[in-house]
Amino acid sequence: MMGLETVVDLAIHDVLRRLSPEDIARVACVSKKLRSLAFDDDSLWLTICISELDLHQPLDHLGNPLPSFKATYQAWREAFAMYPWSLVKRVKQCWDKLKTWLVNNFPEAEATLCKGASEAEILELENVLEVKLPLPTRILYRFHNGQEIANGDLESDTFGSSLGLIGGYSFYSHLVNVYLLPLRQVILETQNLTRHLGFLRRSKYVLVAASSTQNEKLFFLNCIDGQLYVGTRTFFTSEDLIPCVPHNLISLHGLNNEQQQDAMLLWFEEHGRRLQQGFIKLHEEGNNRSINLFPEEPPLCSTVITNGVQVRASALFVPELSDLQDDLEKYLFAYSIRMSLHPEGCIINGMSFSSCQLHWRHWIIRANDIVVSDVNGEAVIGMFPLLRPGAEEFVYQSCTYLPTSSGSVEGSFTFVPGRLANPKGDSFLATVDRFPIQLPDYIF
Repeated sequence: MMGLETVVDLAIHDVLRRLSPEDIARVACVSKKLRSLAFDDDSLWLTICISELDLHQPLDHLGNPLPSFKATYQAWREAFAMYPWSLVKRVKQCWDKLKTWLVNNFPEAEATLCKGASEAEILELENVLEVKLPLPTRILYRFHNGQEIANGDLESDTFGSSLGLIGGYSFYSHLVNVYLLPLRQVILETQNLTRHLGFLRRSKYVLVAASSTQNEKLFFLNCIDGQLYVGTRTFFTSEDLIPCVPHNLISLHGLNNEQQQDAMLLWFEEHGRRLQQGFIKLHEEGNNRSINLFPEEPPLCSTVITNGVQVRASALFVPELSDLQDDLEKYLFAYSIRMSLHPEGCIINGMSFSSCQLHWRHWIIRANDIVVSDVNGEAVIGMFPLLRPGAEEFVYQSCTYLPTSSGSVEGSFTFVPGRLANPKGDSFLATVDRFPIQLPDYIF
């Protein structure tokens, strides 16, 4: 049988496990006995590390091993002592979700993440650029100091312009893939831009993310209002920047506000949700893989099957080629069309065919509810794809300008069973269900 002292110790342990770390520290001050029970049982601190930080190994915030979970929790609290603890836990959770997805799906991009920045590196940026980063952004960089790009050169293609954490898209010759910049690059690129765009300095903007190709897509954090903005085709004033996160969600009141959130944190959290939910996915082309920002799920992606031909379609906003000062070509939208043939082939009037080939397309494009383009023509981007059961989707991208921030696209494709050179029956239509084109709440 257990002795009375053992029973008491177990009861105290049970009580301690129900307390917060702050209350455990207070209890430990009562007596040497309670101090020993509170601080010598590492399983207690393992429980705390799991519940507060989702840590199952004794590691500091840079991934370095520590001798115990008590030392781990203490190291974390000391490393982030200047920040609201609830905000630190939220940022860690955000990074954990992103990194888990990357490790499981895109490890070559996860490998580009730099170790966390030091407070000294953050202070250097603030002093050089004469800004004060919002607390959530500071903590984001404390976990990972951006991505390492070959030679620190945004124009470099040797690193493979497909490994951006934010991802991108392509249509025609336009290719974009966006990286999170390390602090040293934030300083250099912001300085380069402010030489030509003085409003960036006056309004306390810093460049935090950018494409790695010559088709520059630039994201600026406003250190005063906490909003993240993206540049347009020709931006000379702040009015040519577009906010990337709904304004009403941003809260920067008070340096120690536990509920504080800036656009960078909200942007990263939303990006992680979209990746985890499969709303956006990896695109593979040859040996290159990248995060593809064309939506893959409804309501922004439409899917319809006609006579065995499946057509999926979605669109996204292209800010870097939009011009807010142009009344006719104010907003550019790119759209992606994916077509494939079901395993049973195409079925026409009860007959099954093992292939079909595209001949004709018909597009109806609307700005709001007004038809602005009604296009009939052969092929798509000069190609007549032949669809077969089990083959990969045929994918192509195109784009359209709209004078309004929302609209839609719908239409149809004309196929012939068999091949164009040897049709096996009458041509048939495959519907392209209407899909929206609109300025989104979150811009990536």
